[in-house]
Amino acid sequence: MSERAISVRLDDESEQALEALMRQGRTRSQAIREALVAAAERGRGPSLREEAERLAADLDDRAEAQAVAELMESLRAAR
Repeated sequence: MSERAISVRLDDESEQALEALMRQGRTRSQAIREALVAAAERGRGPSLREEAERLAADLDDRAEAQAVAELMESLRAAR
């Protein structure tokens, strides 16, 4: 795919985010390309709701979470 120039208007929040990425050593173009790719990848994964439903149905995960909660509570009570 050939590279194409685009024009975009940034709001204050976007400008600050771009500046933060550029302070990490990226060029303006690199920062924008990486942000676009990251946003697209997040869109391909399961939604937060789907992930929560999957974890809620995972009995092993729920048992481990309960064990951790009980451990944390026993440590708090020991103080």
